[in-house]
Amino acid sequence: MAMMNTASGLLQLESADGTSVLRLGGVWRLSNLAAIAGALQASGLSACKHFVLEGGGLQELDTAAAFMLYRHLAGVGCTESMVTRRGFDPRHERLLDLVCERMSCPPAAAKNRRRDPLSRIGAATLKLWRLLQIHVAFIGTVASELLALLRRPGLFRFKETASQFETICLDAIPIAALVTFLIGVVFTYLLGLQAQRYGANIFVVDGVGLAVCRELSPLLVAVIVAGRSGAAFTAQIGTMKVQDEIDAISTLGLSPVQVLVIPRLVAIMAALPLLVFVGDLAGIAGGMLIAAWQLDVSVPTFLERLHGVLPMSAPVVGLVKAPVFAAFIAMIACRMGMLVARDARSVGENTTSTVVQSIVWVIVLDAVFAIVFQHLDI
Repeated sequence: MAMMNTASGLLQLESADGTSVLRLGGVWRLSNLAAIAGALQASGLSACKHFVLEGGGLQELDTAAAFMLYRHLAGVGCTESMVTRRGFDPRHERLLDLVCERMSCPPAAAKNRRRDPLSRIGAATLKLWRLLQIHVAFIGTVASELLALLRRPGLFRFKETASQFETICLDAIPIAALVTFLIGVVFTYLLGLQAQRYGANIFVVDGVGLAVCRELSPLLVAVIVAGRSGAAFTAQIGTMKVQDEIDAISTLGLSPVQVLVIPRLVAIMAALPLLVFVGDLAGIAGGMLIAAWQLDVSVPTFLERLHGVLPMSAPVVGLVKAPVFAAFIAMIACRMGMLVARDARSVGENTTSTVVQSIVWVIVLDAVFAIVFQHLDI
């Protein structure tokens, strides 16, 4: 058996039968780190099958010294499974456990970020699948809470719904009207340039009426609401989660879905059809302005032609789409708010994700509606 003392009793090394016993003593703290490093270097530790750490003589220990000890052991080929601890104070034992846990978990930055394209596609697919599962589960939760409200209507929060309706609908009328008006102007101008070549100015009315009422107004208004109200839903709910307000709601015996989600869902589903109707009027008004100014189609002629060629199904189709768009926007926005982690960065990331997901789903749903209505000859 060989024995070695180093650095004024900081450690003592004994070796016998392939086992190294390292007896720690004195003060192992940050202020004494230089002496500890020198003692470890001078100890002559080498690889062996089994290390024993004896801590009976240890007076003080902090994480810096513990980290240096385990890093030195790792440097000579010692793994955590090869180390046995004995005689340590329970406080020192817990501190060593913490250091071992942190050393066994590599930092996120150390992960290999360069993956081949196929791996990235697979990871993105799995992430999308998990996100869809989360949204479907959330839809089921909201549906069950709605059924509970049908059984007990007194639990419905009318004041909160009215407040959300004012924010979503009334405050959004100017921006929705402005955007659809300008789109009507641009669409009529571009269509009129082509129609003038063939002397078919009057047919611009047909294209403007159908395009605005059936496709452009519902799509544009839904995108505006997704970027405006959808982002606000996620930011509001996410901030409440960061500040533990959602936990407080649950502690009071209330359902966060009934308090936060359902009023927003009902308000946006009632508001979006009204905004689409405003968008229809504004878009047609923009087309009427350009037709009278650029195409020599007077306002009475425009209105008469529009009344004759625009089927009632066109605005109805747009109004039917609106509540479906609204429901998807509300579900995505509220769920992403609930998924916010307890930090400000997560609020921003989830808010951005809400806007992107909502716009993508609105476009996908619009394409689905177009195919279905085409098959139904609507």
